[in-house]
Amino acid sequence: MILSGRTIQARLKIITIAAVITALVTASCALIVPFPPKVDLEERLTAFPQTKLPLSAPAKVYWNLNQVPFVDAKTDEDAAFVIGLIHAHLRLGQMEVMRRIAAGRISEMGGPLAIDIDHSLRVLNLGRVASQVVASMPDDTRRWLESFVLGINYYQNSIEFLPHEFQVLGLEREVWTAEDVITIGRLASVDVNWIVWYRLLALRNEPGWAVLWSRLLDEGTASLPSFISENSDSLNSLTDIVLGMSRSGSNAVAISGDKSITGSGLIASDPHLGLTVPNLWLIAGYRSPSYHAVGMMIPGIPFIAFGRNRDIGWGGTNMRAANSDLFDVSVLNPESFVEREEKIKVRWWFDKNITVRETEFGPIISDAPAVPSISDDQIGLRWIGHQPSDELTSMLKVNRARNWNEFKDALEGFAVSPQNMVFADRHGHIGMIMATHIPQRKVAKPKDLVLQPHDLDHWSSILTSQDLPASYNPKSGYLVSANNLATETDMPIGYFFSSNDRVHRLSERLVELDRVSVRDLEELQRDVFMHSAVELRNAFLERIKTLSNTHKLDTLQFLNVLEDWDGYYHKTSAGPVAIELLTYYFVDNYYSESQKAAYAATGRQMTSLLHELNTASRTVIDAALHPALLSASAKFKEFSTWGDMHSISLSHPLRFIPIIGRYYRFGTFPVSGGSTTIMKTANRLTDQRHTASYGSNARHISDMSDLDSNYLVLLGGQDGWINSTTFLDQVTLWRTGGYVRVPMRMRTIQNDFPYLMELTP
Repeated sequence: MILSGRTIQARLKIITIAAVITALVTASCALIVPFPPKVDLEERLTAFPQTKLPLSAPAKVYWNLNQVPFVDAKTDEDAAFVIGLIHAHLRLGQMEVMRRIAAGRISEMGGPLAIDIDHSLRVLNLGRVASQVVASMPDDTRRWLESFVLGINYYQNSIEFLPHEFQVLGLEREVWTAEDVITIGRLASVDVNWIVWYRLLALRNEPGWAVLWSRLLDEGTASLPSFISENSDSLNSLTDIVLGMSRSGSNAVAISGDKSITGSGLIASDPHLGLTVPNLWLIAGYRSPSYHAVGMMIPGIPFIAFGRNRDIGWGGTNMRAANSDLFDVSVLNPESFVEREEKIKVRWWFDKNITVRETEFGPIISDAPAVPSISDDQIGLRWIGHQPSDELTSMLKVNRARNWNEFKDALEGFAVSPQNMVFADRHGHIGMIMATHIPQRKVAKPKDLVLQPHDLDHWSSILTSQDLPASYNPKSGYLVSANNLATETDMPIGYFFSSNDRVHRLSERLVELDRVSVRDLEELQRDVFMHSAVELRNAFLERIKTLSNTHKLDTLQFLNVLEDWDGYYHKTSAGPVAIELLTYYFVDNYYSESQKAAYAATGRQMTSLLHELNTASRTVIDAALHPALLSASAKFKEFSTWGDMHSISLSHPLRFIPIIGRYYRFGTFPVSGGSTTIMKTANRLTDQRHTASYGSNARHISDMSDLDSNYLVLLGGQDGWINSTTFLDQVTLWRTGGYVRVPMRMRTIQNDFPYLMELTP
């Protein structure tokens, strides 16, 4: 029998699908690996190597009951080596997964379903300049990095039992390199604007795109500044990876000595990242000849990202700077494209060869399967992170800085991810620096999402933090940052800043206080009031007054709850349910699919809604508001409180595995907060029960008057070892507003940290 080409293709497709299903079923069986037995802290610490180590002198590690370490070493290189041991001890499984994600090697762990994500990550090429960065480092930075990597490798090679992730994902022991660390750093520093762009790309052919784009820019740049400059007049999976692992959000507060109770500076930070366990931070402290600091570290990255040393404290929030551009490269000569072949290794399946293309405008991201595109577009991505920059040296300088000038000078080499870096010191001084490298653009607002090749001209001049405005000792006595515009400038800094809710609320609360204490900052970090929701509620109620009495009578209970609501997203309140439901149904009725996608991408739905409610005609508004009110009132009966609708599910990334993923969910609990509250627990606009997947996952506060007054907490725990007693032990603290005190005085550490390890050469 002779088969047609179409029939052959159909049968091949069936065979392929069957083979994939067979592979996945087989994989699921292979993945059924029992959890490690429960282990207490003392048992966990016995796995830590303590003798015959490649140290130049004996070193000590103190551990508290939460498995928080403090390293005391006689040389900087020994300190870095021990820190590498600690990171591997606490988070080796997590670090190995991050290393493979950064390199586009997810398919080696997850099989054929991850090929498109790997292809897209290979196109982005996060490790593009890692070798150049390492080669150009100062000698002391390179020694620190190499010692840290040596510690990771030593630990990995010395332990008998590898973390659970190795067995489930089929990981092998692989030697770590300095380039791996730099590449993970680039993963943690990707441009958050990409999330917006990738969602908007598919809309560029929609009718009215030019008008929508202009409005998105107007609303995205309408951001309250953190300070007044002296020089100014006034993609779901790929997205989850970016949101979950990059420093894409945060709140940061600095209080001057004139406004603090102690007379010294106060510093407070709470980053916003994926709400997973293990946490994407770990708490640590260390002392060596050059360093004496405590704070939060990213697993696999050898510096304290936010925390304090003896003299200064620091924190940061993503400044949403425009340090990337998209370019239309379809008009370029084909000879200007450079191609390379790469192989994606695939677990349980055939490997796949791909072609990655680049030009002087950067990698061709329209070739990435996870990036939406239209027609035959060829789009290049120009990113500051694809150029050499040495954030490790900058942050090590910050870790040992003694004053404002040293802090400011340290950040000149810091390029990605762009941060509004906040500073406070023991003498009561405070400040903020825009730490990034950014093209010196001349056009305030681009005409389109994708630029033309001639627009590359503005990349000829790159500005650093030394060229950008900074604030030092403002008269207000405080500085706050919440992913808003840091200050007004002559050139555009960015286009899509966070809404004003958090920066407004932080400032409002601090203005109310004559003197600020650590306790005040603790309460501030858990604040769940949302200004924009109250404004939206009021605008809705004004419009509802014009509706017929029948509609108001049918929804009387709902309207009473809405009107009486105080604006707080408390888990015990029904008010947040009412405003979220009414907003959801109104958006669904009022906007086109393209508009909904655009405003969701930029995070400016509230701003847009307020504009529409205040300016659109009554007829148009009422046509959407009538059915929205009825639907919201009916659905409202399903939820007794915001916590009944809105929760956090503590789960491991392995929850995505078919069949066995449910075993990696470790509990769900109702939670306060919302998408733009200070204590962020973000969710997509919905009318269903849901879990927040992104938000405040760690907190830090330091009083610079006291070396021991440092308070930190994680949503989860220090240990990445599943079934360890310190895997989830800080969850209750996070939920109730508690903290772990991490002192810096050695006598206090010796008293408060009951487990001492003496490490010997």
